[in-house]
Amino acid sequence: MTTVLDDFDSAPGSTTSLLRSIVGTSLRQLGGWIAVADLIELMAAIDVPETRTRTALSRVKAKGLLEAEARHGVPGYRLPEAAVAMLERGDRRIYSPHSMGKNGGWCLISWSVPEEKRDLRHQLRRRLTWIGCGSVSAALWICPDYLTEEVEEILADLGLSRNATLFIAGEPRGPRSPREAVAGWWDLDAIRALHDAFLTAHEQEVLALGPNPSLKEAFSVWIRGLDSWRTIPYLDPGLDLELLPEDWPGQRSVPIFHELRDRIRPLAHAYVEQVTSLPLKELEVLK
Repeated sequence: MTTVLDDFDSAPGSTTSLLRSIVGTSLRQLGGWIAVADLIELMAAIDVPETRTRTALSRVKAKGLLEAEARHGVPGYRLPEAAVAMLERGDRRIYSPHSMGKNGGWCLISWSVPEEKRDLRHQLRRRLTWIGCGSVSAALWICPDYLTEEVEEILADLGLSRNATLFIAGEPRGPRSPREAVAGWWDLDAIRALHDAFLTAHEQEVLALGPNPSLKEAFSVWIRGLDSWRTIPYLDPGLDLELLPEDWPGQRSVPIFHELRDRIRPLAHAYVEQVTSLPLKELEVLK
């Protein structure tokens, strides 16, 4: 399997996760390459010491996110092509997440994987969870129909397309109400906890940020906010609010992230440009 996967085993706030967030939001702005010294300085701006940064670099290299490459005698890292494709997929999910809406349909995934391929079965369950699918039963999973293409990509990547059948359906019917059924198919408590943690850590921080923060302050707020948010649009499938508890915290967390994305991110990118050892236009030439 050549696909580079996002790494949800690295808990938000960990050194590895913070490094991935910096790489994901900054390196493509720099032409896909950054000097080691500049990356260490960016991590220091969010209070991560050099020793921990270097350990995290080893981990993300092992995952295929970065490759060591010196340019003009300067040690650095570049984004391999497969990593760029992963980050582009992530952009679509993180910055512009889908919402199911009142008239949205469903995709049902019925699959059967033989015992001798149980490792693939485990990977399939994990990756369906990572894109926001719920479980109706052990071998019948469900998600909003706008995730159908992502499900098909996962099946193809694992070589399991012939082991699954997808059904596009309308309203599910049964002894439980749609809201009760959804509460059984998804771990809503776990998804709620992600939103609550994001709000606890960043809501007041973002609201209190003045109109003219320093570039370094904006960078720190953006990276930590992005890092806390990054997993939410994957694990939260964006269900219709009528299917969710009335006090669903996503109604507050989404506008806070949009404030980060629209107002703070440009300032953070300006800080990256300030820190990096070459102007962005020169870096583009060196690609």
